[in-house]
Amino acid sequence: MVKTRFAPSPTGFLHLGGARTCLFSWLYARKSKGKFILRIEDTDRLRSKKEYLEEILESLSWLGIDWDEIFYQSQRLSIYREYAQKLVEEGKAYYREGAVFFKYQFDEVEIDDLIRGKVTFRELPKQEEVIIKSDGTPTYNFACTVDDALMGITHVIRGEDHLSNTPKQILMYKALGVFPPRFAHIPMILSQSGGKMSKREGATSIREYRAGGYLPQAVVNYLLLLGWSPGGNREIISLEEAIQTFELKGVNKNPSTFSQDKFDWLNSQYIKLKPIDELTTLVKEFLEEKKFLPQKVTLDYLRKVVALFKERISKLGDLMDWGYFCFYDDFSYSPDTQDILKRKLSKEVEVLIERLSQIEDFTKENIEKEFRQTAHFLRLKAKDLVHPTRIALTGRKIGPGLFETMEVLGKEKVIERLKRLCHWWEERN
Repeated sequence: MVKTRFAPSPTGFLHLGGARTCLFSWLYARKSKGKFILRIEDTDRLRSKKEYLEEILESLSWLGIDWDEIFYQSQRLSIYREYAQKLVEEGKAYYREGAVFFKYQFDEVEIDDLIRGKVTFRELPKQEEVIIKSDGTPTYNFACTVDDALMGITHVIRGEDHLSNTPKQILMYKALGVFPPRFAHIPMILSQSGGKMSKREGATSIREYRAGGYLPQAVVNYLLLLGWSPGGNREIISLEEAIQTFELKGVNKNPSTFSQDKFDWLNSQYIKLKPIDELTTLVKEFLEEKKFLPQKVTLDYLRKVVALFKERISKLGDLMDWGYFCFYDDFSYSPDTQDILKRKLSKEVEVLIERLSQIEDFTKENIEKEFRQTAHFLRLKAKDLVHPTRIALTGRKIGPGLFETMEVLGKEKVIERLKRLCHWWEERN
């Protein structure tokens, strides 16, 4: 039976690279109807933190990744010491200065990597290595080897940054008398500029993407596209579909390049695909968690706001910026609107206010009809009235459709904000 694992260290939050490694390992197990093991490598007592562990577990659950078993290396220290002692007794390791050193019996090591193909290692950087430190805790390579062997891991799927550890671990497997698992090393993710990922260019934790309003389905989908393709030039694929189609041989051998624009676009597609009621519930929970949503906002009004922006936002967090005017009145006119506002149209806007006030059924159709008739009456081009009206209502030059926006805000709010603009003009003349 196929058994894979993901072995995060709780010394930091879960980032895209680690999440992708976990996803590929999880998919391979699920596709093979095998088991997926989560192993927490928490032997670094100083750097391992409870908050990091909680975030890793929460982020994986949020992404839809589950596990069949979970192990904590900090609870297995006696096991590593037992196997180190066994190697000492067999003459394959020795004590020195309170630590246990492993003696590499090196000859050429060759692996058939499931992604990279045949890889040959002809030398090691050193002849010996600490496997149990003087404080009694194991080093990475030894603990990893012992655990993979005892847990029956059949396939180790990890980042290519671990490739240099592979020959060391294979020699430890050999010393322990255990047949090694198959290896698959996933190429790294490059930043948009072609270098190492940085926080400015995508090396953000899953927690931060969640806090920014990205949907878990979109994050998983994007992770899949970083090095693997479902075929047929498809870009939208669900986790359920991926389980059925994922193959390690389909993973690209070359590094993937992170694109924030592509990520945002993909998230926007998932937002568009959400039914309005489901999306409204997500938005409500998101805005409430941010303590952004005023208590007076009704679910019906929020649904209208969501519908207004659904086709225009790339993440839920955009509503806190672009949709601010829908919830609060204390916005100012954006600096780039001054070229439009320098043309004083207070008298014309007052006429618009009067005529809008007479609309009984304040729908976008009736609003647009009255608006255009008013512009014609005032001998203005419609755009000459559209621009200042939009600024009055939203504080910006661009945004959702003006008449749809006016319907959502309602007649009272529209008139109130148009009067505010007239007052603003009068104060400056």
